[in-house]
Amino acid sequence: MAVPGLLVCQGLVALLLAISFLCGRWSIFQGTSIERIHYLLSFGAHNYFMRFVQFLLGAKCTNAILSVEYFCCDRPNPILQIIYLAIISMTYYFIAKSSFTYIPGYYLSGIHRYTSLLAVAVGMLLFLLTSFSDPGTVKADNVSQYLSAYPYDSIIYTEKECSTCKIPKPARSKHCSICDRCVARFDHHCGWMNNCIGERNTRYFMAFLLWHFLLCLYGTVAIGLVLAGRLKELTVVYILTVYYGIENSPLSLAPHIVQWLLGAYHTQVLLMVFLAIVALPLVGLFGYHAKLCLTNTTTNETFKWQEYISRQRKLNEAKASAAALRSNMSGISSEVKPSVSKWRALFRRSRPKDLDSSVVKNNVYDKGYFHNFYEVIFPMSTRRSFSPTKLKSG
Repeated sequence: MAVPGLLVCQGLVALLLAISFLCGRWSIFQGTSIERIHYLLSFGAHNYFMRFVQFLLGAKCTNAILSVEYFCCDRPNPILQIIYLAIISMTYYFIAKSSFTYIPGYYLSGIHRYTSLLAVAVGMLLFLLTSFSDPGTVKADNVSQYLSAYPYDSIIYTEKECSTCKIPKPARSKHCSICDRCVARFDHHCGWMNNCIGERNTRYFMAFLLWHFLLCLYGTVAIGLVLAGRLKELTVVYILTVYYGIENSPLSLAPHIVQWLLGAYHTQVLLMVFLAIVALPLVGLFGYHAKLCLTNTTTNETFKWQEYISRQRKLNEAKASAAALRSNMSGISSEVKPSVSKWRALFRRSRPKDLDSSVVKNNVYDKGYFHNFYEVIFPMSTRRSFSPTKLKSG
């Protein structure tokens, strides 16, 4: 039937959008439709919308929209925090109202009425911890400790002063233009938390992502078991096979069962699909940040390394071109050599493979998985060694 096909298409489209948004910048997707979808989701849609407003309503309306955008995206505000609380509260309310009637059921015991509430409460607690904890603000009274804790690597970090705070800028820190403060081991500013993600609250942010993925997975499986229990208790399969003569096979029964569920339990089905779709970006974000944590890298440093490698690659290309030109010029003035060897030498000097292998990401902060994980769970500034008496001033 058409309904199962529509649900499958919806899931595939949601998966494609999630992969495109989260992974569209990866090198393996360069020049593909995933990279183009990523651009459309992150930049293109906004640009087209603003051009449309400019053409249709003029400059005044465009400026008004930009002012609202500035307040919502470029200044601290609780809008997304309120939206998060509304989403999780309303989702739990609809789940409780539509599904708790059937708990306990054939597959679920009554304990899930209370474990679900506890799981949501833990999720909100992690949200509050991430939102209102200090991300690792660098101030005049602790800058010397951060300078000692995070030495400069002389590659992407060199000694400099923050032009806004007027204090030395420790390695791995960044001045957040939204919060207007320097943050140690800065990763990014999260609008959902209305807070920076930095040295002191990365652990809470990671726990938030993992817990909410598990929460969505728990809700999806629980609602699925509720629906499976209703199928069993109402003997739907027996009725379909005996009274309607439908073949007792998964392929034959599936369309009719889906149709019956959408007619009788459409709210539960929609909630289950919603939770499954939300789980996809959550697990993608958690996987991305888990990889960063295990390599002791931040989102901010990822872009810095990309700029550094691109700059070094262009420099190597320029050097290779200059060396090839000198070789050709010297070949002209010296005795004639076989032209084939000159071309081979030229290609040997300028092959992209050779150039790529000479540009190496040397992350001095990566000290092994265990040490990197330990640094996230127990940040430098929470340790006893992080004190003025034991660390030298920067």
